[in-house]
Amino acid sequence: MNKPTKFETRSGQLLASESSGQVPRPALSRRALIAGAALVASMVAAGVAHAQAQIDQPAPAFSATTADGKTLTLDSLNGKTVVLEWTNHDCPYVKKHYGSGNIPALQKDATGKGVVWLQVISSAPGQQGYVDGPTAIKLNQERGAAPTNTLLDPSGQIGKAYGAQTSPHLFIINPQGVLVYKGGIDSIATAKVDDIAKADPYVKTALRELAAGKKVTQANTRPYGCSIKYGS
Repeated sequence: MNKPTKFETRSGQLLASESSGQVPRPALSRRALIAGAALVASMVAAGVAHAQAQIDQPAPAFSATTADGKTLTLDSLNGKTVVLEWTNHDCPYVKKHYGSGNIPALQKDATGKGVVWLQVISSAPGQQGYVDGPTAIKLNQERGAAPTNTLLDPSGQIGKAYGAQTSPHLFIINPQGVLVYKGGIDSIATAKVDDIAKADPYVKTALRELAAGKKVTQANTRPYGCSIKYGS
């Protein structure tokens, strides 16, 4: 078999050295080389921007404005279990879990045990689910919701850092700042309230296992719901 091709430049030409000899190739222009480098750079940047948070790795840091106008960072929550819940109040799947009382009950149970539960709204201005801080607070009051706070992410920066895809989409971070769960709230991907009781409650189970000092058995599950309404 021929040895792998090795490219080298000589006198303005790009040459290919193979076991069968050197085969001259047309020279690449400076403009083409610059364009190629720019393309690679843009692809790398895009990959970073849409990188997904990984299980058993440090959770992506963030600094966000909360619904009550304060600034909250993930670093400030070191030592606590943190739940991030992507939400969109107009989404039928979100309505399923709030209208039934399922998510509010999970929030109350978790926060009562010292867990920090943060809603995240990554809908861009003008898109479904976008709200300002006062409206987010009012919606939670009307639905009997009990998150610790709500993060406003209209730029989508936090959502893209975590790879959030749907509302709801949930992530759990342990007290050491490591991501230990990401995925759906449960196992039945419908908007039917009756399916909640039949489903495997992924998030509830993950929080119970984490509190007991156990490894989360189903750490990466399929999220379902409405797509996150990111801006362009």
